[in-house]
Amino acid sequence: NVIDVEDIYRIGYLDSMIGRLKEAEAMYMRALKRDKKVWGAEDTSTLDTVNDLGLLYYDQGKIAEAEAMYMRALKGKEKAWGAEHTSTLMTVNNLGILYSDQGKMAEAEAIHMRALTGKEKAWGAEHTSTLDTVNNLAVLYSDQGKMAEAEAMYMRALTGKEKVYSAEHTSTLDTVNNLAVLYSV
Repeated sequence: NVIDVEDIYRIGYLDSMIGRLKEAEAMYMRALKRDKKVWGAEDTSTLDTVNDLGLLYYDQGKIAEAEAMYMRALKGKEKAWGAEHTSTLMTVNNLGILYSDQGKMAEAEAIHMRALTGKEKAWGAEHTSTLDTVNNLAVLYSDQGKMAEAEAMYMRALTGKEKVYSAEHTSTLDTVNNLAVLYSV
């Protein structure tokens, strides 16, 4: 009974979701090795695994490794799909969050704006992924002390999430909480 690469990937994903990060890393590395062998290093499936390995490294606090994986995935996805493909934009968004956490505010803002512009074009202003990026940009503005810009972005995210989800949805309530924190400063 042979376990295929998708099963290996799923095991890695599940391990990461339940906090078994070391085991998840081993599974992702195994999946990545198999992806490269079966599809090649530049195949989009391989690049998705590279991106997900970056997410795992981020969760582990391995920031340099996460950035390297995101950059590798981004370069490959831009080549394969283009700069405005939704999969490329998801990696762009991940890189923006990483830069925010590193305190690289100018880079983070530029990356988040790139992700937002691309997602608005691809999915529209009220798509959930677009609204998540709006919220990420609001967090960045808040961290920079740009309170008026943060409030505008949080309100945009809140209005969209109330429309798309509901007022009681957890994602909506997360944005309500973010606004409350902003107002309490």
